[in-house]
Amino acid sequence: MQLKTNNLKSTIKSAITTLVLCVLAVNLSSAQEIIEDVIDTSKKKMDSTQNSARKKVDGVAAVVGDFVVLDSDIDKEYIQLQARGVSIANITRCELFGKLLEDKLYAHHAIQDSITVNELEIRSNIEQQISAFLEQKGGSMQQLLEFYNKDSEQSLREEMFEINKNAKLASDMQRKIVEDVEVTPEEVREYYNSIPKDSLPEFGTELKVAQIVVIPEITKEAKQTVIDRLKEFKADVIENGASFTTKAVFYSDDKAARSKGGMYTLNRKRPQMVKEFRDVAFSLQEGEISEPFETDFGYHIILLEKIRGQEYDVRHILLRPEITEASILAAKEEIKKVREQIIAGDLTFADAAREFSDEEETKYEGGQLINPYTQDSSLELTKMDPELYGQIQDLKDDEISLVLEDQDRINPVKFKILTVTDRIDEHKADYARDYLKIKNLALQEKQFEEIRKWQEEKIYDTYVKITDDYKGCNFNSNWLKTEKK
Repeated sequence: MQLKTNNLKSTIKSAITTLVLCVLAVNLSSAQEIIEDVIDTSKKKMDSTQNSARKKVDGVAAVVGDFVVLDSDIDKEYIQLQARGVSIANITRCELFGKLLEDKLYAHHAIQDSITVNELEIRSNIEQQISAFLEQKGGSMQQLLEFYNKDSEQSLREEMFEINKNAKLASDMQRKIVEDVEVTPEEVREYYNSIPKDSLPEFGTELKVAQIVVIPEITKEAKQTVIDRLKEFKADVIENGASFTTKAVFYSDDKAARSKGGMYTLNRKRPQMVKEFRDVAFSLQEGEISEPFETDFGYHIILLEKIRGQEYDVRHILLRPEITEASILAAKEEIKKVREQIIAGDLTFADAAREFSDEEETKYEGGQLINPYTQDSSLELTKMDPELYGQIQDLKDDEISLVLEDQDRINPVKFKILTVTDRIDEHKADYARDYLKIKNLALQEKQFEEIRKWQEEKIYDTYVKITDDYKGCNFNSNWLKTEKK
């Protein structure tokens, strides 16, 4: 994220491109309190070696609408960046302060525009954040509290809730500002023609990659085993008063929800979970437990706990059928034979993908991978998933990889072969060849302008007070309201 307030354009562009990011990206380190005892508003940088000597002097730095920015908030931003591995050597307090002012402006107007956040979803995110931290660090809750200088688990969770909630409000407000912004083909052409030829963006080396995936077959017996077990769980809850929540904690294969007893909150107006899951959940009455049903993830039963308007609080237990060694071996042998046929020239890679691949998203396109950001088939080498890069980096054009074992969030085991179907070397932007990328740049430019105008208007419409300690900052936005632009 670009943090410099004297480069607002870059800041906003970065924010736009990351709007789809979940609030999970909010780092736990935001809860740390490390306070400067002296504030140099324009050039002061954070020196982590001096943390222990600092005094807790937590004054108000600014007020934006209904939100207060504290001196300690700026220090928390430094800690968050450090925890994410970002160098803070050249980041000043003014730069972070400007970012916080923008965040509070977004959050304030999100509330004014009646944008709401799902509190259960926020708390679920917090549980996942804490679990991830404890798993990564191999620590205990007590160590976590000591690390973040908190007296109790409750105080940590409360502060994390406010941080997550405000971050979600800000991102939803940004999304709302630009949700209706579009660019026409003519605007794309005008944008491209407005760039001086010697300033055209350069695009890195791009590859087109195709793959064939074979997934081990799950036997009918394995499927029936988990169906019968889920029926036993349901009967035990209904007939013996057993706890559905406890069973979810101990037995569910949904690791994300297991720690919270299989809990999810669904909203009829916002698609969440897969369609089969939603259809079953919305058909239940309060207190009712579904029959076992199948999704791509495995087999589920759902308990509907409560209906609150458009929101449904549900708990579920997921069981994945076991994959036999025989099925794994059969899948591996099948893809080996497919590879041999391609190498022998009996099949083209594209035809083999259409006939044999089990990956629905790619098989009908001849196995061609799609770039999720640009929606075309070109994958920029420097932005490619590191694991995929490692698998294809030594392949020559049209060479077939060895059989690779892989997995994803649905399939614990799968086998694949890959090939590079085309390679485009590093080059300056070309209107015809790079139209989709140029269109995205034109859209970002238009979104930036929309946000710039929104900020300019809302700063004047909003109560903003900057304390004297920070009036020396060189803001790009007119936070001091010295003149109306």
